[in-house]
Amino acid sequence: MAERLILTSRFCASLLLFALLLRSSSSKEDEIVRGKLLNSRACDEIYVVGEGETLHTISEKCGDPFIVEQNPHIHDPDDVFPGLVIKITPFSNFRV
Repeated sequence: MAERLILTSRFCASLLLFALLLRSSSSKEDEIVRGKLLNSRACDEIYVVGEGETLHTISEKCGDPFIVEQNPHIHDPDDVFPGLVIKITPFSNFRV
């Protein structure tokens, strides 16, 4: 009886491991498509953060090095989430 329980447990563990490996693998084509869609978003004055974006990537894409300074509601630059609304002022339009 104990031997059967051990075999069943190993089978379930193997099945779970296989499912996790299958789910975690993604094709290069999916990554490229997602990257193109993410990079093709417009940088309007009001910007909604998308999934996988950071303030650093948004700053590079939109040309705004002062995102944190212009958005006082962002207390922690690492705490950025999809749906967060931020103000963007591209560097080319920025006047000192």
